[in-house]
Amino acid sequence: MSLAELTRNCFQSGVSSSKWIGLCKLLISKEHALGSDTIESNLSNSVLVLYRFYPGDPDLQDYIKAAIQDGLLSIAAFVATLLQAARSPELHTSATLDTLCRVALEAHYSSGLPPVGSVVQYGESPITILGTVQDALALLRTAHSLPMSQFHQLTTSASELLILLLSCVSDISQVSTAQAMVHFADTNDLLQNFRLEPDVRQVLETFLLSLSLLIGDDAKAAREAQIMHTIQLALGKGDILGPSSDTDIVTFSLVFRQLVSYRAHSFGSGDEVCPAALLVGLFRWTTWTPTVFYTQLFLSAFTCLSQSSSNALLWKTFIVGRLPYLLTTFESGVNADGVDASDWRHATRTALLTAFQRRDLITQCEHAIARVQKSTISQDEDSQKSLYRDLLHQMIHLELINHSFAMEVDPLIANDNTPRLQADAQDVGLDLESYLETRLFPEGNLEDFALLIDRIWKDVGSHKAFANVAMKRFTALAGIYDVEALGHLCKMLFTYEAALDVIAMHVKVSTFIFRALMFLEKYDCETVGDPQTAVSHLGDVVLFVQYTTSRFHLDAGKFTMEGQTLSTSFLDSTDTIHSAENLPVEDSTTFNSWFKALFDSSSEGIEDTILRSTQPKTLLRISASLFSQAIKAHLVQKIDGDTLNNGVSFFIGPLLSWTLVGIIKAVVREIQEHGYMASIHFSILETLVLSPLCPQPVLSICGPRILQAVGNRRQKTKNPPPNIDVASVRAVVSSAIGIKNEELHSRAMSILAEVGPRQLVQNAFALARLGNAPFIDVERCIKSMPPSKFLQLLWSELLASASLGEMENCRRIATFVLTMPRSSNAPPLLPIFLHSVLPSIIAEVDEQPGEHTMIVELLVTVVSSVLTAALHLELAMRSVAKKHDFVLGQPSTTMARRFATDLRERKTGHSSRAIAQRLASSQSFVANFPVFMGEM
Repeated sequence: MSLAELTRNCFQSGVSSSKWIGLCKLLISKEHALGSDTIESNLSNSVLVLYRFYPGDPDLQDYIKAAIQDGLLSIAAFVATLLQAARSPELHTSATLDTLCRVALEAHYSSGLPPVGSVVQYGESPITILGTVQDALALLRTAHSLPMSQFHQLTTSASELLILLLSCVSDISQVSTAQAMVHFADTNDLLQNFRLEPDVRQVLETFLLSLSLLIGDDAKAAREAQIMHTIQLALGKGDILGPSSDTDIVTFSLVFRQLVSYRAHSFGSGDEVCPAALLVGLFRWTTWTPTVFYTQLFLSAFTCLSQSSSNALLWKTFIVGRLPYLLTTFESGVNADGVDASDWRHATRTALLTAFQRRDLITQCEHAIARVQKSTISQDEDSQKSLYRDLLHQMIHLELINHSFAMEVDPLIANDNTPRLQADAQDVGLDLESYLETRLFPEGNLEDFALLIDRIWKDVGSHKAFANVAMKRFTALAGIYDVEALGHLCKMLFTYEAALDVIAMHVKVSTFIFRALMFLEKYDCETVGDPQTAVSHLGDVVLFVQYTTSRFHLDAGKFTMEGQTLSTSFLDSTDTIHSAENLPVEDSTTFNSWFKALFDSSSEGIEDTILRSTQPKTLLRISASLFSQAIKAHLVQKIDGDTLNNGVSFFIGPLLSWTLVGIIKAVVREIQEHGYMASIHFSILETLVLSPLCPQPVLSICGPRILQAVGNRRQKTKNPPPNIDVASVRAVVSSAIGIKNEELHSRAMSILAEVGPRQLVQNAFALARLGNAPFIDVERCIKSMPPSKFLQLLWSELLASASLGEMENCRRIATFVLTMPRSSNAPPLLPIFLHSVLPSIIAEVDEQPGEHTMIVELLVTVVSSVLTAALHLELAMRSVAKKHDFVLGQPSTTMARRFATDLRERKTGHSSRAIAQRLASSQSFVANFPVFMGEM
């Protein structure tokens, strides 16, 4: 048991702080391998993480105070972990952060110690202290961005804590110029853009002066020139398209988080060429030089990883394992732009050097990875290089950099003795893919596969090879209709999430689904020697399709390859209950045969003949109805309890357990409709869920519904039947869906449910404002409201952001939302915005008196940007992906022509006329869209 698990269990069980301290000491006494710093950090984080779900809880505050008073947790360790945790948006409430800051401050003042020795450990290096100061600067910025509270003065607490930390900064001569510039920029931003309290302002101005002296006049002048350049661009001077800011991580962050979140979709990371086409379109839209483009690309990727929590390893998989391959395809696609290969090699070297000099960012990435791995970062600096050393290895392998440059960046890379699968392959004289093929044999057991997957997951350089091998093996087995080998491979893949994540990051998951569907469509059990074994393996293929489409939210339901389209729609209605008399004739005969075999007391079981004659889709379609009919027969005493239970038992074993998704969904629905009066349904649910043979994919797919049906321990309105082990049901399901405690999950889900589309959009603008990596889950937004309504909501938030002078953020976010191709069934958003939402906005502005300069500027900025981005995406899709369909719904020229026509029809309106004139005045825009040339 870890400290995090112990703390969570104690808190949720109401254990007092004193008893919790005792239990922590007992657990720590058994952890001989961990140092005191690690233990203190883990202890503090074990409490802080609970604030995400129980904000402001006084019991958690008592835990922290008790740990500090007991000496189990030093003030310095608590301050450091608090400030790191405070970067998470999940803790961004004034009450929570103010309470935690006051705990730290009160502990310091009551200790009677100076700041060095209290909020900072004795002997701490200046670089480490400055890292904590940077976290404190981020907290102060957050404090000023959060709503003010009458009872909590977060700005005061954050200022006080920052003053204490800055008093510990003495010798900064060891700090590099690049790092000093980072601190200079952060400090200057606070002084220029926020109304600070006089005492903290004075301290920050002194700190800024020290940094400027360290940086030197030349570097400072260059930095100020860059800042002024960025400000001029933000004010919209010059051409309306204007070059993008050279310090933009918003654009790439939005795109990368889309690629990773929807990695198994079209235009996701696993697509072969579409992500590279997106990058080509971005390169042409931003008009950046190759060096600036790659610098922002790597900085954005690292920022996304640093802000991740449970997905840190997935982000490492993307950055190290997938991104270099995308860059290889990208560079091939932009050759026509006249950029020489040597330009990209120079850009790559410069960008990597710039990114790796951001020690604060790299350290945050390493800490995020370490937290997920439940390990800690060693104090040895060499041990903190795993992320970029792995990246260097991968880029050497793909010839994006040479070995001499890697040695310049990391001199110890030649001595890296990390065990790699590539070395194992070379030892036996094979290339990596061939070696993995020999290890992924069909008759191998799951334990051997688990060991291999664990090694592959840790060795990111092997991910692409594994994905290719899995794809070839799956395709080959499905093509020869080897049901045993294919079923075994499917079971391996759906049993270990890491295997599917690696595959989804590198190749098209839709190919696996299509091959599996084709196999299910054509496989015939009538000619097999052992139909019971064949049906069991066939069931693993069905479970693979169900689990994979559910896990990666592949809702479209249609998969097309080789001129054929196959559908998963037969899986959507497996929980539908049909009465026997309403079934089609062919299904009715099958239904009666199966009902007699399963729920007739005189039945001798399931014979081979019925298995040979029943198609899998038919059995999936009637299984829920079989259960429903059996329960009804039991209620009217047509069959006894033993007969019912005997029939249910057939579905627990591998022969029929693959039909359980529809069955459990139907049973859960009955429980929700009838409550605990449906005691038979609940008993059946308990039997199915608690069976050790119940497939994990079934529990993963049905888990949330089951938890909702059985309720929560804190709910007092319903009491389950006394003979039902609700706690065990909850525990099994919670484990299957990856949570340690269902109450924590329930709380998290309730918080998530409260975050609607408006909050998601506002969060994205807030993150961009703070210099973090934003994201808008547009697919989620347009599932919860009509697209036109969502676009109106987006416009209102664009106006709010533009009123704060954030025109560049408006341009970037609007362009992402409107021109990022969507893989869901929702219609493309750009035509709806230009031809439906925008005309109504312009008409409303025309009717209002006044100039409305800011609104016109925003409209011009957004329209010119999205149309230009759409055009570049079209061209990139044709040249790179060789696709000539219009992924945004209509050709950009068609959309531009229609919008120009709308403006001409409204030329009497002052805003319409101003928009038309501004667009016509842009030479670069008119060059792309001549329809706006001349008088509108």
